[in-house]
Amino acid sequence: MFRLKLLSLLVFFLAIANTTLALASDTDKEKRWADQTVDSLLVGEAEWLEAEGQKFLGIYTEELSGTPKGGVIILHGIGVHPNWEDVIYPLRTELPNYGWATLSIQMPILANEAELKDYIPLIKEAAPRIKAAQAFLKSKDVTPVVLIAHSLGATMASATLAETGDMGFIGFAAIGMSSSDLDPQLDTTAQIAKLKLPILDLYGSRDLDTVLASATPRAAAARKVDNDKYRQLEIEGADHFFVGLEDELVTRVRGWLEQLTK
Repeated sequence: MFRLKLLSLLVFFLAIANTTLALASDTDKEKRWADQTVDSLLVGEAEWLEAEGQKFLGIYTEELSGTPKGGVIILHGIGVHPNWEDVIYPLRTELPNYGWATLSIQMPILANEAELKDYIPLIKEAAPRIKAAQAFLKSKDVTPVVLIAHSLGATMASATLAETGDMGFIGFAAIGMSSSDLDPQLDTTAQIAKLKLPILDLYGSRDLDTVLASATPRAAAARKVDNDKYRQLEIEGADHFFVGLEDELVTRVRGWLEQLTK
């Protein structure tokens, strides 16, 4: 009987341990991405940030115009890294030419086969990383700061801002942001209704169905709370990754940034 109870307890604690691990970012995959990224980095400097005792990679690029305008924290999409060639790399390397220092950070990730629903528990891990990025830019005397995020990164950013407030950001640019009623953490439409800061909701006319289907409800949510600083913009011909339209992406984001600081 004692052995049976002991075995039951062991199974119970192993289940808890496995659940806990399942809720956390895949740090081994983060390390593999970091090793590959740092070795191939041509623009910007690798910086190791820390959130809740865990180190993660950031790529910092100083502004290059000679006329500093502020800083941008950039969040990538599902399962990738802060130097991802689509959306992330064009923004983090081009915006410094126009006065914006950029800090692109590694977001929580899971194995390649993970689905969107598997990421729901990881959304809570976004806030500490964003705060660590803010602290880094503050140490560099970079101000004001804007948050720019793509795809799942935009969902993580939206959920974080809806829960914590604007966090001191002067604006939030969401690129290719979808919305889902699968879980409140994924319901960016409801989250937008809680946000008062300036928002750029940018997507492509050939974007994912989940992005396109929620575009009208997202705009309606902003109107419902009278956020006259919300702007939705569809880029004709662009897919979810703005392939072939990287210059257009940078131009649109840069134009919005200019309006923020006028």
